[in-house]
Amino acid sequence: MSGLLTRRALVTAGITAAGASGVAAAGYFADRYGLIPPDHDGLVGIGETLTYGSQRLLTSHESLMREFARSAISKSAPVNGPAPRDEAYRSLLADGFKDWRLKVEGLVGRPASFSLEELRAFPAESHILLHACEEGWSYIAEWTGVRLSHVLDAVDARPEARYVAFIPFANPSQSGVVRVLWDTIDMADALHPQTLLAYAMNGEPLPADHGAPIRLRLARHLGYKNTKYLSQMIVTDRRDYYRKGRGTWYGGI
Repeated sequence: MSGLLTRRALVTAGITAAGASGVAAAGYFADRYGLIPPDHDGLVGIGETLTYGSQRLLTSHESLMREFARSAISKSAPVNGPAPRDEAYRSLLADGFKDWRLKVEGLVGRPASFSLEELRAFPAESHILLHACEEGWSYIAEWTGVRLSHVLDAVDARPEARYVAFIPFANPSQSGVVRVLWDTIDMADALHPQTLLAYAMNGEPLPADHGAPIRLRLARHLGYKNTKYLSQMIVTDRRDYYRKGRGTWYGGI
């Protein structure tokens, strides 16, 4: 307990100092504990470093987000962009994703390629959570799937791994607001007990518009971090390997 209090005291002092002296204090405390986010450069990076470092130091890696009663499930679940329309995805969808595989590679002892049935064979669990969207596409739903940590254990993720990248189906014909973006999370969130590879929503197979056959479900992040239409996971130690675009990398709530 004293160690935790010491760390909390240090980061509190760091945040206070950052308000007075800015970048130097924020960088010092974040760097001391290895908590520099990938998008740490520039003015936005200062805030990202403070947000990411403060949350990691002040909360447990297993701090849980609120879960809701079944009666709280939203009657509708808005979709920010429909499913891919390209032929490859539509063919897999029509066949119930029998030929789909999730490749897992990178810093792992046993690279693997999991079918949907193989993922369903892992211990399943369900969580009723808020899908929080900064653009207003928020709702409460029940998500069922396998803990990401179980899959990482199965492929023997190596100790030096720091991040997991999530790659969706290639979608060369995408247009408009189709959301098939790749992204990364750190190992603390990858191993969090509420982080799922979800294959069901509200007791039914995951709908196409919500990311079938498998999507990432993060309890402690904004919606845009929850990558849909997964086809590949890459375990890595590279901090520079992340999607550079709209929104901050961390996206924690």
